[in-house]
Amino acid sequence: MCRQHREVNTLTAMRIVGFFFLLLLTGGNASSLELQDYDGNASSSELQEIGMPLDNFPTIEKPEDILIFERMRNRQMDIDESCSSQAVVNYLNLTQDSHKYTLSRPVKRHNHLTWIFVEMKIFAILDVRETDQTFIAYIWVYLRWDNEHIWWDPDEFCGLDHILVPTKLLWMPDLTIEEMTEKDKASPSPYLNIRNYGWVEFRNDQVVLSTCKMHVYKFPFDIQSCNLSVKSIMHSDKEILLFYQENSTLISEWSREVMHTQYEWLFISMSVTNKTVNHFGFNQTTIIYTITMKRRSVLYIANFLLPVLFFLFLDLASFLIADSGGEKLGFKITVLLAVTVMQLILNEILPCSSNKVPLIAIYCIGIFALMLLSLLETILVMYLIEKDSTAQHNETNGDQSLTEKCGDKQGKSNFQCSFRGMTKFIHCASVYDAATDEAPPVTKEGSTNKLMDVSFDMEKISDELEKIEKTVNLLNSNGSKEEKSGYWTRMLVTWIFIEAGSAARSSFSNLIELSF
Repeated sequence: MCRQHREVNTLTAMRIVGFFFLLLLTGGNASSLELQDYDGNASSSELQEIGMPLDNFPTIEKPEDILIFERMRNRQMDIDESCSSQAVVNYLNLTQDSHKYTLSRPVKRHNHLTWIFVEMKIFAILDVRETDQTFIAYIWVYLRWDNEHIWWDPDEFCGLDHILVPTKLLWMPDLTIEEMTEKDKASPSPYLNIRNYGWVEFRNDQVVLSTCKMHVYKFPFDIQSCNLSVKSIMHSDKEILLFYQENSTLISEWSREVMHTQYEWLFISMSVTNKTVNHFGFNQTTIIYTITMKRRSVLYIANFLLPVLFFLFLDLASFLIADSGGEKLGFKITVLLAVTVMQLILNEILPCSSNKVPLIAIYCIGIFALMLLSLLETILVMYLIEKDSTAQHNETNGDQSLTEKCGDKQGKSNFQCSFRGMTKFIHCASVYDAATDEAPPVTKEGSTNKLMDVSFDMEKISDELEKIEKTVNLLNSNGSKEEKSGYWTRMLVTWIFIEAGSAARSSFSNLIELSF
């Protein structure tokens, strides 16, 4: 090897001496182009001999650069092929047709367990669909297991302690996520990392679309927890045993540091547990990652809860609108329809499979019921006003109404005169009894006092009737200036006179009983 090196150096020195001799003969008029061509030809031939590409090397501008490329070629020739990854692959006989590595679990005895370490990190919460009850997340999964067929001494391969090989050359565990409903369309990682002591590592990122039972009773102030359960498809716990990082706090911190996006949710924590399940007659180890997150409720308050409350305030403010026209009724119906639209939007958000009626639905139903009662009250008031107006239009003959009013006034006057006559009669009867019946003064004195009390009561009733008559006349006079008295006004006056007549009849009956 040293002899070859000396020969190469001698050849290079001779070329340099020849170049300077040619330069002296030409008198230093050689163009730079000719110099570059000579250097380029010399260097390209040497690089082609060692099998190196020419595009990656700069143009040689100085003669001293030829020595550098000569040294690079000598180093490439001196490299030992045992220091490459291919040497390890050849040593392990890792080929695609090797059934020892791909056919079954990488154990030398069938009763040996294959321990698989599982670690998961969540990078993003992409979506949470309440109606479908699905959870979409972007995760990274790290798997590590022991392959008993793999081992080499790094000292024999220039300190090489790990290599990367395609996944098709080695056995891989058949792990899956139990809640996953749709496989990731992106292809998994194509390589495995092999350690010299037999550990095989696999890292893969994927988008997981999984089922998640939503509890929306406190929507939009709810906290959801979704599970991602990792287990084997075919192997039992006697063949594959899963273990994990038990520090849930550390896992939560890792996920919080690498979290890129959280959609409308706020990541709280990520915990991990394991359990043994019995599926299809054999036990399997399952690792359960629980992702806890809280909904951001600010937008729901601003876009849903407050507008519904404002609609209620608008409905209450409509009481200030006059009932005579139809504007009030139309306004109330419009506000009620707006709340109905908000309820339809809420129905599209919440799942139909909820066990309890959400609080936000109760809130909307309560406001809807209050607005409905307000609408019914408006309809009733407008009906009464319409009935009163109809009764006024039925009075076609003004003379008949005037006669009825005069008759009513005459009847009231006769009624009061009769009360006054009865009062005078009672007073005279009491005086007559006192003058003629003086024989038994003890018995007549008590009856006379009773008659006087009844007389006083009758006078009070007469005074009250006079006050009522004045009030009714005042109402009729005010009504005649604008329009005729309404239906309900006449009904009220009639009821007052009926009650007064009933009181007068009862007092008169008591008077007759005391007189006889």
